[in-house]
Amino acid sequence: MNFLLWIVLGFVAGWLASMFMGTNARQGAIGDIILGVIGALIGGFVMNLFGAPGVTGFNFYSLFVAFLGAVVLIWLGRLMRGSAA
Repeated sequence: MNFLLWIVLGFVAGWLASMFMGTNARQGAIGDIILGVIGALIGGFVMNLFGAPGVTGFNFYSLFVAFLGAVVLIWLGRLMRGSAA
């Protein structure tokens, strides 16, 4: 069940980040899930650097952390491709 909750949290966070960054038309649901799960890892790492907790469970704070990480991931991807705006 915990794995399924990570998938759901990853999907929602990835979808929100892709909508926010304007990349939703280029990726599907699987891309959103992968983006959100990796974003949760990156967001947790960034939050720990600032002394805040990372992903704490299936709650709004964790969704925010995963969203933040996914936005950073999209931004880094654009930066590496040379199309950062």
